[in-house]
Amino acid sequence: MTWAKDWVGSSPGTHIWLLVIGITSLVIAAASEGLGQFLVHRTSSNIHELNEHPLPSLLISGFWIERPESFLLYAVMFELLHANVERWTGTARWLLTVGGAHIAATLASQELVLLAIEGHRLPRSMTHVVDIGVSYGLAAAAGVLTYRLRPPWRYGYLAGVLVFFGIPLLTGATFTDFGHAIALAMGFAAWPLTPAAAEEPPPEDGTGPADRAAGPPPEQRPESPQER
Repeated sequence: MTWAKDWVGSSPGTHIWLLVIGITSLVIAAASEGLGQFLVHRTSSNIHELNEHPLPSLLISGFWIERPESFLLYAVMFELLHANVERWTGTARWLLTVGGAHIAATLASQELVLLAIEGHRLPRSMTHVVDIGVSYGLAAAAGVLTYRLRPPWRYGYLAGVLVFFGIPLLTGATFTDFGHAIALAMGFAAWPLTPAAAEEPPPEDGTGPADRAAGPPPEQRPESPQER
């Protein structure tokens, strides 16, 4: 099917990422309960792993999901969000946006966990909490996709995104909900990286490019009074 090949070829990063998640999901599904728990903890970007293995834990945690049965749902979300954003902005800018959001949201959310532990609002066992998944990257892609839509669809989509991520944040938010909000905000902030930022707004004076290139019209000299 040519259309499927073209679609995958136009968003290679999305589908490579999805392929890796599919493989790791199969590993979790086939592993024993003990091995599965070891893997999700070992690949988490929690406080313990960030202290012990900061760079690997930040990167690897984005290639695992805790429940393999959710893979099909994530596949749909990848096609709707990541693939469209990558096709529109290009692989490099897409990767910079979602990768940066994943890292920033992970670090910020775990800092909140650390502060809560130090303030005795969370148990110290939360330093080993399972923190893996791809949702921060999806939240960032959802933010970027806002600029892909034209009004009035943009406003309806934006309202839906804000409600989806805002309600959990306002009703008993977890550290993951804060991470989603940070990633979404970074997606919104990535507007300069989108093709929409390169589109020149129409001039306010109503002149076209040719008129502006020609310069201002010559001044009209007042006619001298004619002799009678």
